[in-house]
Amino acid sequence: MLIGILQTGHAADEVRAEHGDYDDMFERLLGGRGLTFRTWNVVDMDFPASTDAADGWLITGSRHGAYEDHPWIGPLEESIRAIVAAGKPLVGICFGHQIIAQALGGRVEKSPKGWGVGRQFYAYGDEEVSLNAWHQDQVVQKPEMATTVARNAFCEHAALVYGRQVFTVQAHPEFSNAVMAGLIEHRGGNVPADRLDHARSQLEAPNDSARIAGDIADFFLLDRTVEATA
Repeated sequence: MLIGILQTGHAADEVRAEHGDYDDMFERLLGGRGLTFRTWNVVDMDFPASTDAADGWLITGSRHGAYEDHPWIGPLEESIRAIVAAGKPLVGICFGHQIIAQALGGRVEKSPKGWGVGRQFYAYGDEEVSLNAWHQDQVVQKPEMATTVARNAFCEHAALVYGRQVFTVQAHPEFSNAVMAGLIEHRGGNVPADRLDHARSQLEAPNDSARIAGDIADFFLLDRTVEATA
């Protein structure tokens, strides 16, 4: 199954030199699960010709805000709506989580709660999972068709599902602890020192990225020719 990665930003130069860009991180995260990948750098106005260019779609994180005025934001929202209308599976991570919600009727804002950085714990269904996070913006109003499937006290809509077609996550399962260390060093200038200290203290701790990677792959590979049953 070919997954089109819509890349909405680029990793910091220092992080990219050691760990690759965001699309490389997703290929490592989801590799070996029956998926292949092709990247379009939509942040650079490189868009696929149609929704049929891939079997499923994934929108990455970004340092930009979904509500900001960039020339690629409007076309990306149009692409999101076209993907949904075409019935293709769609996954969004961090900025991807936010821009999908915004494109489908939700609202994204810079949270007064500030930055969520480092290992965070979420109620995910009947379980608790931990994932690396790096964000200040949040989905503050979900679209009507979305269901919240993960949350914590800091982030009410930490993961959303839209029926059997869209699955989005606010945290970063693609960020290894080594990537987090690079972000703390090279992109932590706007983050309060106490939150960076917390993130540093968690760099040796395990997380559930592999579990969420499995859920993402299973979601892409779901047989959508079979109607869901109650």
